Amino acid sequence: MNFLNCFLLFPYAIQINVKFFFMKKYFLLSFSFILMGCQQESNSLTPLFSFPNKLKEVSGITYVPSANLLWVLEDRGNPNAIYSINSNGKIENTLTISNTDNIDWEDITKDKEGNLYIGDFGNNDNERKDLSIYKIDKNALQSKSATPVYKISFTYPEHKDFPPKKSEMFYDVEGFFEFKDNFYLFTKNRSKGFDGTAFLYKIPNAPGVHLAVLMGKFETCTVYNSCAITSATISPNDEKVAILTHDKLFLFENFKNDDFLNGTKTVLELNHFSQKEAACFKDNDRLFLADERTKSIGGNVYNVSLKMLKSKS
Repeated sequence: MNFLNCFLLFPYAIQINVKFFFMKKYFLLSFSFILMGCQQESNSLTPLFSFPNKLKEVSGITYVPSANLLWVLEDRGNPNAIYSINSNGKIENTLTISNTDNIDWEDITKDKEGNLYIGDFGNNDNERKDLSIYKIDKNALQSKSATPVYKISFTYPEHKDFPPKKSEMFYDVEGFFEFKDNFYLFTKNRSKGFDGTAFLYKIPNAPGVHLAVLMGKFETCTVYNSCAITSATISPNDEKVAILTHDKLFLFENFKNDDFLNGTKTVLELNHFSQKEAACFKDNDRLFLADERTKSIGGNVYNVSLKMLKSKS
């Protein structure tokens, strides 16, 4: 039973009980059973903590184990700042990124040295020509303000029209990671007639203007709310790539070099639907996941084990 089914069944059960409660007692038992089922489903992921109220639209997270901190950012319409969050969900530091605008920051990642990278490549309408990634020096993370070490600008050679046809809106990105001096970006399909197609692009981790290289494509699934990609991350040992949607992880393993898409693909159901927008590995098995807050729902960080998810798949 998914989140939508619970939402639909819940008011139906109430309607039956209100109408027939005094006639048939067993209807009350039926209502209780349905409600418990929904609660169990919605609690299949247990929050570690909630983000502070000021962080309502967290779109990217990355974990720095040496400091035991999550670094997070928010997407368009929010300040040009990143935030370090401790294990209690409190903000340790707010780092303003000077000489930048938060046009649409969608993800944050790190390299092996601990430098951070901000992905300003959100492109909902597939119209942008100013896509970029900013490098933030690890030694600036204790400051209140930092200027990027350098800026990486890029374009997709296959993106010819701005915007393209509604059936070819493939050029939004919400997830990336750094691997062996390159960035790997997984596109979010916003096309009319969504079929789950996602592209993987490669960009060098070097200042300047670059053409993104198309590495391949794969299909997630065909229901937009469950199958559109919202984050991507690679394990510390570089042996696992995890792709996040609102209720699933797509796991790639047993690949060679950066041929991720030809690795073994496993679909891991989270059995929990929310606006999940961010993922990062804590270690080689566990991941942090985060969702945006919508009214009173979400705004949490969760901890999931790949071994545990595999055992249930």
